Amino acid sequence: MSIVKSGSATYKPLGKQGKGSISTETGALSNHPYGFNTRFEDGKGSNPEELIGAAHASCFTMALSLALADAGYEDGELKTTAKISLDKTDDGYEISQSALILNAVVADITEDEFKQIAQDAKENCPVSQLLDTKITLEFNLTAE
Repeated sequence: MSIVKSGSATYKPLGKQGKGSISTETGALSNHPYGFNTRFEDGKGSNPEELIGAAHASCFTMALSLALADAGYEDGELKTTAKISLDKTDDGYEISQSALILNAVVADITEDEFKQIAQDAKENCPVSQLLDTKITLEFNLTAE
């Protein structure tokens, strides 16, 4: 059985002068603007890279939270940012990296155990498995 979630995008007119909008099945985004000006300049709206970043950060954080709970840790807080790198190449652009930056507060955990659990979550969250790019993880742990 597959769980299927969807997002959609529209764009018109064609080319750099066009404007687009993105929507999600849940309505979290509804006709939210995007385009070349939001991707390569400071235009108001979204872009694919920040959406991928939000998806990767949320997937990883959820996987880590579950893994920590399964290991017996219940008290804590996780905050992750995913920085998606869009690089110019000879053929256009490519997404070359997703850098996960994690700030964690987990009571009574050692850094070694936390690192092992976090690395496993990084490698095995479904979005990490989907992305065919370099994925790094940097974390700051506060063990209370």
